[in-house]
Amino acid sequence: MFEDIPVDVSPMYEGERIRAANMFVELAGPKSIGAELVQVKEDVEDGKIEVVGPNIDEMKEGKIYPFGILVEIKGEKLEKELEGVIERKMHELCNYVKGFMHLNQRDQIWCRISKETKEAGFKLEDLGKALSALYKEEFPIIESMSIRILTEKSEVESFIETARSQYEQRDARSRELSEEDVDVFYGCVMCQSFAPTHVCVVTPDRTALCGAINWFDCRAAAKMDPDGPIFEIEKGAVIDDVKGEYENVNAAVAEKSQGTFDRVYLHSVFGHPHTSCGCFEAVAFYIPELDGIGIVDRDFKGETPLGIPFSAMAGQCSGGKQIEGFAGLSLEYMRSPKFLQADGGYERIIWLPKDIKSSLEGFIPEDLMDKIPTDEDANSIKEIRKFLQDAEHPIMERLKETESDKAESPEIEEEGEEMEKVGMEGVPVAPVAQVPELTVPTSGGVRIIFKNAKIYAEKVIIKKK
Repeated sequence: MFEDIPVDVSPMYEGERIRAANMFVELAGPKSIGAELVQVKEDVEDGKIEVVGPNIDEMKEGKIYPFGILVEIKGEKLEKELEGVIERKMHELCNYVKGFMHLNQRDQIWCRISKETKEAGFKLEDLGKALSALYKEEFPIIESMSIRILTEKSEVESFIETARSQYEQRDARSRELSEEDVDVFYGCVMCQSFAPTHVCVVTPDRTALCGAINWFDCRAAAKMDPDGPIFEIEKGAVIDDVKGEYENVNAAVAEKSQGTFDRVYLHSVFGHPHTSCGCFEAVAFYIPELDGIGIVDRDFKGETPLGIPFSAMAGQCSGGKQIEGFAGLSLEYMRSPKFLQADGGYERIIWLPKDIKSSLEGFIPEDLMDKIPTDEDANSIKEIRKFLQDAEHPIMERLKETESDKAESPEIEEEGEEMEKVGMEGVPVAPVAQVPELTVPTSGGVRIIFKNAKIYAEKVIIKKK
């Protein structure tokens, strides 16, 4: 099937990582632009593969290039609803090509080509040939397919505008339903090659973490391939409709995560938050000093109020882990009326990048729009607190209520040696934790767990004797 492609094409290469030292070029990614799009069309020239812009042999080693992939498909049984699912499959199929790494989705793709693959004579037409053959094998209902690969900046820029328009049309349709309107949710394990214990639960109110698959997409995919990576979950008994906990969802997560997790809250970052893969568009993270929640997306290049960038935060909670106080999510989920409803929704959000905030105009309650600071307003805990006070953010009332009933300092039980001195000085007295259970990861094999605690701190010092 792949005799005319100069490198191997096989599922065995899925999950391959191409590090900078072994990279010939990078395509799209955080330092450039790119997108991928699948569209069902009435007229498709089967087998057509077109490259617009520099090909691999015309690129310079170590450079970064814009990148776009447009796949047009035709088939009697193809439905418009399948576009998102077939498009999401591109992540998996591209990674079958030895020496070609594909990460993320939609307009956030990030690809690399290895030096070895370039030396083998691999060109972008070969990527098109591999995708065409793999797609038709994976989806027999595809009768005709053409692929257009773009590396010319102006062409990619124009393509991204078209792609984003299509993404928005898909997302808007998913907002027509809520969880109460349906009897079936969906699970997706497409990312388990990178995150073995991750199970993505998709409901009308909660799109997949990647942002590329909504409830309608899943319905079409499960109908087309009942034994595929997207499967039905009967909603069943509701355990907690605010947190978003369902008996059958818990059972499905337990089964598909190989028993690693058996509970999940769909609408909270506390207790049992949704597992995170690595393809998520953004991360919600707890800011204990202010008892609020921040949001950061992968396009944000600076540091968060926790003092770390998106990449470090993503590394902590990705890979299929369930980390309390952190949750990967899609940007579309932030438009849902159930967005983190168990935690207070937007009344609990106290920081996010300006670009995200601007994109959510009309979804953030009008009375809160000017009360949530962005990276242009505040970045340190002190700056955020002042902004929240001046703007009269609802979180300040929450803090006042807890401050008026200060708990005694919690007793710290130590095991083994104490750690080296770490200080946090100059931080105003405030309740820095108010959660049922919060695990604080540390080094040296020590784990600190706070249960049902309200903690007030002016200074924290941990010493090693």
